[in-house]
Amino acid sequence: MAGVTRVKICGNTSLDDARLAVDLGAWAIGLIFVPGTPRVVDEDVAARIAAELRRRTELVGVFVNAPLERVAAVADAVGLTMLQLHGDEGPSYCAEAARRTGCRVVKAARVRSRADLTALEAFHTDLHMLDAHVEGARGGTGRTWDWDLVAARRASTPLIVSGGLTPENVGEAIAATAPYAVDVASGVESEPGRKDPERLEAFFRAAGAVGVR
Repeated sequence: MAGVTRVKICGNTSLDDARLAVDLGAWAIGLIFVPGTPRVVDEDVAARIAAELRRRTELVGVFVNAPLERVAAVADAVGLTMLQLHGDEGPSYCAEAARRTGCRVVKAARVRSRADLTALEAFHTDLHMLDAHVEGARGGTGRTWDWDLVAARRASTPLIVSGGLTPENVGEAIAATAPYAVDVASGVESEPGRKDPERLEAFFRAAGAVGVR
């Protein structure tokens, strides 16, 4: 796996979409549990996705400023293997979420400047994610950010690059940032929460990750 960039497909709302992503080689499937967002997944659907695919992929629950009790309950009910914390959660929250659930933790940060990368160094989570900063939004915006900022990154924590990735630009993003993984939602959709099979396959090919987990 050395030198291979993994792919996380986020915003899955159906078993068919999740199954296709895993068949193409998805390292991780993102399930969003943020009420009121266009890609929120029904918990029963999420549990069905997890039941079928848990031995083939990481099952990542995405939360924004949720009470720890809520995160732990969903992780247990669905059978998550990872948590993606995409809000203002602090280092102690992340550590407690990991302790309560047994899940690995991804801490996400929205990037505007080097200061955002520096602030993320305080989080000793399993992975870090860098996403675009769009006022009033927490991911899924289709906007990119300045990938050259990664050159100033000092943390050794494995990095997931997100934000506006598409089949057309993911190769450039990988070349610029050398990430552990890339994350995509809107860039492979026909509409919010629905994946486009052709764009999904094109993304994996552009990332050089077909059949890779």
